[in-house]
Order: sequence, then C-alpha cells, then structure tokens
Amino acid sequence: MSETVSFGYEEVDPQEKTRRVGAVFSGVAARYDVMNDAMSGGMHRLWKDQFVRRVKPQPGEAILDMAGGTGDIAFRMAARGAEVTVADINQEMLDVGVERAMDRGIDGLVWSNQNAEALTYGPRMFDAYTIAFGIRNVTHIDKALAEAYRVLKYGGRFFCLEFSTTEWPGFKEVYDFYSHKLVPQLGKAIAGDADSYRYLIESIRRFPPMPEFERMIREAGFARTKVEPILGGLVAIHSGWKI
Repeated sequence: MSETVSFGYEEVDPQEKTRRVGAVFSGVAARYDVMNDAMSGGMHRLWKDQFVRRVKPQPGEAILDMAGGTGDIAFRMAARGAEVTVADINQEMLDVGVERAMDRGIDGLVWSNQNAEALTYGPRMFDAYTIAFGIRNVTHIDKALAEAYRVLKYGGRFFCLEFSTTEWPGFKEVYDFYSHKLVPQLGKAIAGDADSYRYLIESIRRFPPMPEFERMIREAGFARTKVEPILGGLVAIHSGWKI
C-alpha cells in the first residue's frame, strides 16, 4: 500500500498534502497576522515573546527561522542582534514578511524559499534553529527534525513553538468548542476562508502529544530535550541541543 499522511482528519498522498498546505497558506497569507490576533485574542504575541526569551538570540549568531514567513519571530530575534535567515516553503508568506520588514524599516534579514524536509544549506551552518506554529504542517516531521539537526553546529539549539493539547480540566472542552465551531467562522469573516482555518484546527488535533513529540526530537539526535507547556499545554515550547 502507498504511504498516506494526515491532512486535517483526511488521509492523503504525501505530495497532495504538501500541495494542499501550500494552497492553505497562499490563501490566508495576506490576512494571516490579523487572524492570529483574532483567534488568540492577541495572546500569540505573548507566546512569541516568551519563545524568543527562551531562544536567547545573541548578537552575531546565525539563526534559521523555519516556517517564519511573515517575520514575527525573526523581527524579535533580529532586534537582539542575531543574523536571521527566514525560511518558508510558501513564497506568498515570505512576500508578506518582506513587505512588513520594509514597512518597519528592518533590514539585514535573509529571506529564502525552503522545504523544511530538504534544506539547501550545508551541514553545521547555524547556531540555532527555530520554528513557530509550522512543524505540524510539515508532511514528514521526522525528516524536518533530521534536517534541523543536520544544519545546526555542535552546541546548537533547536526551539519549536507549537500548539498541543491542554491538560487543564474544563478548559479543553471550552477550547474544543471555540476552535471547531468559532474559528472557521472567524476565518470566513476576516480572511474570507473558513476551510483553511478548519484545516488548521484539525492539524492541531492530529499533532503528536507533548511527550510523543519530545521523543521524536530525541530520536532525531537532540539531547537535553525539554517541554515547557503554556496554558496547560494548549501551546508548548520544545527544545533540544546538538551536542
């Protein structure tokens, strides 16, 4: 039997998932950041601030921000003096990020169209690899983790910010109702696209639980792995080191 992978709650051919995910983000790129504010009540900004504090970007460090499209994480790290390469498989997302950088007068960033599963960079090029709210959309997560390990220098660090499953009693039920019933309607009202946001919520539900994803990070070769739940695990910061 041929391999299939999940696209939301549907099983599809891997190439089909890559195509469909690309179409999702092409469709929502222009309104992506507005929707993030609407869906999270602005909390995504606080999560990203906390994420970057954990990364601790240093002046002159080479950092690869994968799936960094619109620049939210890259702008924060560049403000601390890091030399950031923003990579994304979706050119429309990168175009939005470049425009935002120009509007803010931020230069010095490198913007690159990249597939997380097959990066064009040589081995041991970066001091840190970051990916925020992107790895669950990768077709083969294990391949993306292997590539992250490959392009990091020894002593380099991996940081991932991703939705997970909250363990707070009661909150999970409230969030499930909100995400499945209301988020697609927000997507329709703000971005004119309910289906894309329905997929994004489904992709969160299909993402591995925190302990399982930490195991995948270890299996990719990373040591000293750690998980930091936020809001009981609604969001989590995963990290590991290449030693």
